[in-house]
Amino acid sequence: MPSSSDSQNLLEDLIKKAKAAGADAADALMFKSVSVSHAQRLGKMEKLEREESNDLGLRVFIGKRNAVVSSSDASPAAIDELVDRVVSMARVVPEDPYAGIAGEEEITKSFPQLDIYDAVEPSADELIKRAKECEEAALNVKGITNSGGAEASWGEASIALAASNGFSGAYRSSGHSISVSVLAGEKETMERDYDFSSAVYGSDLTCAAEIGKNAADKAIKRLNPRKPDTLNNITVVYDPRVSSSIMGHMIGAITGPAIARGTSFLKDSLNKKIFADGINIVDDPHLHRGLRSKPFDGEGLGNKKQNIIEDGVLLTWLLSLSSARQLGLQSTGHASRGTSGNPSPSPTNLYMEAGKLSPTELIKDIKQGFFVTEMMGSSVNGLTGDYSRGAGGYWIENGEIAYPVSEATIAGNLKDMFLNLTPANDLVFRYGSNAPTIRIDGMTVAGN
Repeated sequence: MPSSSDSQNLLEDLIKKAKAAGADAADALMFKSVSVSHAQRLGKMEKLEREESNDLGLRVFIGKRNAVVSSSDASPAAIDELVDRVVSMARVVPEDPYAGIAGEEEITKSFPQLDIYDAVEPSADELIKRAKECEEAALNVKGITNSGGAEASWGEASIALAASNGFSGAYRSSGHSISVSVLAGEKETMERDYDFSSAVYGSDLTCAAEIGKNAADKAIKRLNPRKPDTLNNITVVYDPRVSSSIMGHMIGAITGPAIARGTSFLKDSLNKKIFADGINIVDDPHLHRGLRSKPFDGEGLGNKKQNIIEDGVLLTWLLSLSSARQLGLQSTGHASRGTSGNPSPSPTNLYMEAGKLSPTELIKDIKQGFFVTEMMGSSVNGLTGDYSRGAGGYWIENGEIAYPVSEATIAGNLKDMFLNLTPANDLVFRYGSNAPTIRIDGMTVAGN
């Protein structure tokens, strides 16, 4: 992969050409990636693929008008054509009063070291070995009758950003993953489940055999599920595999565009308590070896660890420059972007801090409840907070897991759910967004 300095030099030259062609300001982004993936099923190889991509995006501003174009061709002729096209577009599009790059005083010149790049590329043989060990461990568990396949993959990316305000920065990141899906039971009584591990460094992956065994154990536990009765005022407990989805609904409601449009059920909630006492939700772009860590945001602004929720209180919106200007505020350094569009705000390594109780202690007083391990479909009203999702998992009786459950729907209102939420102490960083096991009282479960 070409060096970061080569990419930055190309972007800076591109910006100079854009300004010479008539742009008042410009920024440019280059994204280069390489990935290798292997998949097998029942011991037979299904794919071994290597993919390389090179994408370039240029955004220019003429007054309050702006346009964006992207290309996978960085040849001199293609660059000249790219500049001519985007400047011509920017002359004719409608004005956007909130458009514009950061001021020189806003950009960051400090880039923290985040340890998000593993320089060791695994060989194809190593990826094949990981997938094989994972699937074989799952198939060796008694009761597993078929496989949905195992996959091992690796990838790296190089991101460079430059702008006419003087910003120029670049970083590299990497990722390794192993996953497997297996089936237990026979014919009409078969159930499927999965497990996976992903990490910046290959050495941080969970053992492949352990992943396979975990997937097998989960599939077997799901055999012979029941459809629950329809009940009100039920406690629902979310497994960490799905608990972060609750934070996802919150994030969608506190991003700048939703607040500026007035289409969020949390639009009047800034600096107000929306979760129970003691609940803290953090966004940390500088998390060591974090899956979504980055040294600066998509507009060249500095980013930092921030409490989004502190002791239940909503402290901030998530803002890019444009959405901040709409609200008369400052960007929070949450801009994210691709090569073909304008920046928009999004979190990085988002997590809910762990509580004090273990998952066992969290459910021990529940007479009837639903432990959710998978979710499907979604009906969430961003304006009102009304919430309804299909779910599967296990029924809780007298504080213990009783039997598997499928074909259920859980429903409530997110405002009430947030206030009635209790986290367990089992927070583990496995995803870009992480939460421990969480308990929410007072929900509706629909079934029979």
